[in-house]
Amino acid sequence: MAEVMIETRGLGKKYGSFTAVRDLNLSVQKGEVFGLLGPNGAGKTTTTLMLLGLTEPSVGSAQIAGVDCTRNPLRVKQIVGYLPDNMGFYPDMTGRENLRMTGRMNGLHGELLEERMDELLARVGMSQAADKTTSTYSKGMKQRLGIADILMKDPDVLIMDEPTNGIDPEGMRELMLLIRELAEKDGRTILISSHQLHQIQQICDRVGIFVHGELVACGDIATLGKQLEEQNGYQFEIAVGNQQHKLRKVLESMEQVDRLEEKEAFILIHTGENIAGKLMHELMKEKLELTHLRKCSGDLDEIYSLYFEKAGESDAGSDDRKKRRKQAG
Repeated sequence: MAEVMIETRGLGKKYGSFTAVRDLNLSVQKGEVFGLLGPNGAGKTTTTLMLLGLTEPSVGSAQIAGVDCTRNPLRVKQIVGYLPDNMGFYPDMTGRENLRMTGRMNGLHGELLEERMDELLARVGMSQAADKTTSTYSKGMKQRLGIADILMKDPDVLIMDEPTNGIDPEGMRELMLLIRELAEKDGRTILISSHQLHQIQQICDRVGIFVHGELVACGDIATLGKQLEEQNGYQFEIAVGNQQHKLRKVLESMEQVDRLEEKEAFILIHTGENIAGKLMHELMKEKLELTHLRKCSGDLDEIYSLYFEKAGESDAGSDDRKKRRKQAG
């Protein structure tokens, strides 16, 4: 049975009459990368503060590695490394000097400190830039140095706030590989708070979706997509080039199709079952050349958007989805 590293039970936080987090029950296993998703004001930051022992919950409890986050915050800080959105370094000091100071603050000295510093700089790909002042670093370089910094005390759990925000594509790819390595090779537990859906989909084992302080969905992406299909039916995007009018007639004749929507260069099909095979059969029979076919509910941005709609919110994932379609097209 997998070891639980982060656990909350009925966790809640109120600020006066405002409820920031409501009845949060969450369990994250050792070596798991868990993504906490939601817009600003959804409750992600308040949850992080309670896990770090920086604010007390109004109700419920939170534990990390069996340590109560409220009763023993100093112990929690020893076993948790926290990477904020903007990691603060002394700009007139080099990356190595910043790490050395962190190491000394965590009880490391002499050869042990220098060896650990060199090992971590190499691991995050910062050896060549280690002796440059951090004022010259890009956002991606600061994030990588930040990971080295929080690893100086060898924590069991890492909590990261928007780790890929503002990083160029290559730096993002390297950072995501490093995060997966920290989980898979080191067995560290990683909680990522983010709204970067595409990146989260690539590196997280499971995700939790926050709306108005409540966790409205939790699970791996395949399971969440299947749950939505069972509750709301299936959706397919389909296009056949210059024969969209003929395609629509074919789709309207299929008894499995519940509803059709015109969406830019394709038709959106609403149906109560997976009709991908039947669609292909009908297209071949009518000699229509398929140019686009996609089952929508398999992507995290679609899942995110649909759960927001169920909670009475706007289509929070639509902008991300449109950008990705434009890039793909």
